[in-house]
Amino acid sequence: MAKYFRLGPNEKIRLGNILTVDDMISPREYLSQLNVSVIRLGLAPVTRLLEYLQNPQNVYASVLIGGTNGKGSIAAMTASILREAGYRTGIYTSPHLVDLRERICINGEMITGEALDALIDEVRGHVREDVTYFEVLTAVAFLHFCRMKVDIAVLEVGLGGRLDATNVVKPVASVISNISLEHREYLGNRLRDIAREKAGIINNKGVCITAAKQKPVLEIFDETCRERKAKFYRLGEHIRTRRHGNGVFDYRGISKNYKGLNCSLPGKHQIENAALALAAIEILINSGFVINDSHVYGGMQKTHWEGRLEILQSAPRLIVDGGHNPAGISVLCRALKSDFSYRNLILVFGVLLDKNFPLMLKKIAPLANRIIITRPESERAVSTSELASIASLYNDYVEVVEQTGQALKRALCLAGRDDLICVTGSLYLVGEIKMAFSQM
Repeated sequence: MAKYFRLGPNEKIRLGNILTVDDMISPREYLSQLNVSVIRLGLAPVTRLLEYLQNPQNVYASVLIGGTNGKGSIAAMTASILREAGYRTGIYTSPHLVDLRERICINGEMITGEALDALIDEVRGHVREDVTYFEVLTAVAFLHFCRMKVDIAVLEVGLGGRLDATNVVKPVASVISNISLEHREYLGNRLRDIAREKAGIINNKGVCITAAKQKPVLEIFDETCRERKAKFYRLGEHIRTRRHGNGVFDYRGISKNYKGLNCSLPGKHQIENAALALAAIEILINSGFVINDSHVYGGMQKTHWEGRLEILQSAPRLIVDGGHNPAGISVLCRALKSDFSYRNLILVFGVLLDKNFPLMLKKIAPLANRIIITRPESERAVSTSELASIASLYNDYVEVVEQTGQALKRALCLAGRDDLICVTGSLYLVGEIKMAFSQM
């Protein structure tokens, strides 16, 4: 049993069972002190950490999903089909909405608090250098999936691809949803630069599947696949869909065709995400996974993914959507115009500093009858005064409610039964609103 000693304020020692100051804080306090906002692009520290842990990520098969938008939805659909086929399936995503445990699930069940704390403790016991929040959490996820004997893990890239902590696996399939300008301070200012970072998840002699359409992006992907002798499949060329409305669609893929599939996630854009998930499933079938048509139909229909055009209540209708960049907001705007009917639109908006929020507001603010500006509880959140100033350029009815929970109450107070309240701008905001709504 470990023994605890009272140390001086600057003492940090480890001798046998004597613990350092860092060891004496709780596991999740330790994790939070690593600072969730710190981003490091580089594989060396996480690679060494995983080597100390006996490389748990190499024990099971994996699918790695990158891109700008839609990663979580693609992961959820892929995992749902695999579960339907009877495979013990892990899924690792980010960020979480309400509970950190959401990021690490097996067969739809979040990791328990006890298991999470124990694994954080185990991982930090092997830390020999500075590591980030995401690196430690990624190691925890890989170790959990190994210990729980998953057959396959579906992994969402955190940021970029080439140097993201998840990119230490050898995936059966690498999915790159789409590409738009994002995180320029880390990934570059041009689409080609960002595409090159995203292409880093393409494995040697592996498979890449994408919905990207821009010529310079496709040139980078094609070049990378040829260099790495990987197969390259594109939505619109090798993979096609036909929509019938209400989430029903046909799929014509690499070697499989499905008619009358039902996508449970709302929004026409989810059909594109579904096509990428189905292509990944095809690759898994070709590599030996036994997945029949009933598993595909059942898994697609049973997919659930929070925070993406998620309806929390019907009268007035309240939806939350994690659109957190211009491309995501564009998709949301199309959905608001085509997939919902309402008398008035009340927009609740908050966003983080590293996003192109002026362009996001330019796209969505004109659609709203009223806008409520609020601020997620993050040191990286944009001030309400700055957002209100920008929103006022496009809408005459803008008000500020600093607290997110109060912003929700204000929106519900303003809305009639036939109105629509839309909360968007940040997944952090969506999580806070979901929490506030659950407590009403």
